[in-house]
Amino acid sequence: MAKLKIVHLLHSIGGVDVYLRLVLENMNTDSFENIVIHGAKDTIKPFFDKNGNKVKEYKVSIFRDISIINDIKSLVQTYKILKKEKPNLIHAHSAKGGIVGRITGKLLGIKVIYTPHAFSYLSTQNSLKRNLFLSIEKFLSNGNSQLLATSQSEKKRAIEEVGYKPENAIVFNNCIEPITAIHPLTIKKTWPEDYICTVGRPSYQKNIEQMIRVLHEVNKEAKIHLIVMGVGPVSGQLESVKNLIQELDMSNDVTLLNWTERTDVFHIIDQSKFYLSTSRYEGMPYSIIESLALSKPCIVSNCDGNKDLIIDNYNGFVVDNEDIKGFKSKILKLLIDKELLDKLSKNAFNSYSEKYNIKKNISELESIYLN
Repeated sequence: MAKLKIVHLLHSIGGVDVYLRLVLENMNTDSFENIVIHGAKDTIKPFFDKNGNKVKEYKVSIFRDISIINDIKSLVQTYKILKKEKPNLIHAHSAKGGIVGRITGKLLGIKVIYTPHAFSYLSTQNSLKRNLFLSIEKFLSNGNSQLLATSQSEKKRAIEEVGYKPENAIVFNNCIEPITAIHPLTIKKTWPEDYICTVGRPSYQKNIEQMIRVLHEVNKEAKIHLIVMGVGPVSGQLESVKNLIQELDMSNDVTLLNWTERTDVFHIIDQSKFYLSTSRYEGMPYSIIESLALSKPCIVSNCDGNKDLIIDNYNGFVVDNEDIKGFKSKILKLLIDKELLDKLSKNAFNSYSEKYNIKKNISELESIYLN
């Protein structure tokens, strides 16, 4: 039986890059052949399959920001590659990959599966931009594509807001491999022993300013340090976060860490009290899945992805997005009540083991590809 040839199309950074690598490294190589088309300046790390072999890849002009010249170039380049490779299926990831994949797939008559990894129209407060991005999503939802959401809440949003027909929207939850070892830090430790943590670049999405304000209120009653990981080059609100830390005199209470090895992220989460998220929107965040896998309860905002992963008072707490008092109350609760913290920690690991282990779940995705 011939292998099913799948082209993955994406701007390969952040959670989208993690998703693709996990899929490639766990898929059955006897039944599937994978090819990756990604941005010319996103990742320099090669992609590997389950057997440790390099996956064939092409680089095109896919960039994060809108650029008419680059966007047209990426369409032409991708069209030529697809015509040459003749895949059975395109799996298009996130906004740019989704646009290019669905247009070229329609032109060439190739079936497309589209995973938004959180819809792009959620990423801006600008109503004109938001309406434009949503209009593009609505227009392309009527083509030859099937939506593959990363969470039930993302699927719900796709049907209710974007206009996907329920029969054209399915779910494959984000999931990860078991974390079997915690490695020593590759960076210098500059923070105290007791801390809570989060992963997320300072941006509108991650709403780190809200987290700083919450911590400021918490520290009026119980001192705890906060580590923010992932302060990389695409951090539009970094200055705003730094200014707020200065304004509230919290320089000794917060550590901002640049992008570092994934093993360092695991180490820091593993040694933390618990995990925190104040995101305005998500697809299904890997950092929370990783925290669950490391037996860490999570206190999270009530947004897509977060509310799928965290069951209130079982493996953490879900708090309304702008509720500073609510966040403060739950953080203090876990800092004070060790018995509750232990109970939620055990439940956190059980949640991961039952639902978010890619070793158990990869067959679901393979079935979706084959259908």
